[in-house]
Amino acid sequence: MTEAERLEIEDPGMNGGYINPPAIKRQHRDPYGDWWDKQERRNYGEPVHEDNDILGMLSPYDYTHFSAGWGAVLLGTFVAAVFGLAGAVSLVYPDKVSVPKEYEDGLEAELGGPRAVRARKQGEEAFTTPLP
Repeated sequence: MTEAERLEIEDPGMNGGYINPPAIKRQHRDPYGDWWDKQERRNYGEPVHEDNDILGMLSPYDYTHFSAGWGAVLLGTFVAAVFGLAGAVSLVYPDKVSVPKEYEDGLEAELGGPRAVRARKQGEEAFTTPLP
């Protein structure tokens, strides 16, 4: 038997025989219990786990409000609601102004002279695209 095996048999966990309590996060203990230390939710003389820095109240919080599956359902519902609202607005939102703007002489001089692409003259048909 090697020295390491003998030491493991004599002192399992190699913590000097310290009585290690179960690894339960203090956050999951009863917050309304009659604790000696109310913030850390522990009593006087209670042994502390050797991983107390991970299991204590000041360690990162375990998020246990709902599961990942229910979170996906909530996220999917939100996305569907946003796209549903956007679709409903796109059905009733006007695509163009009700009366197109017209310019006298089509702003020929302002747009660069007689050879320039001009805006509509008064009375000309407005360019329209068919709606889907």
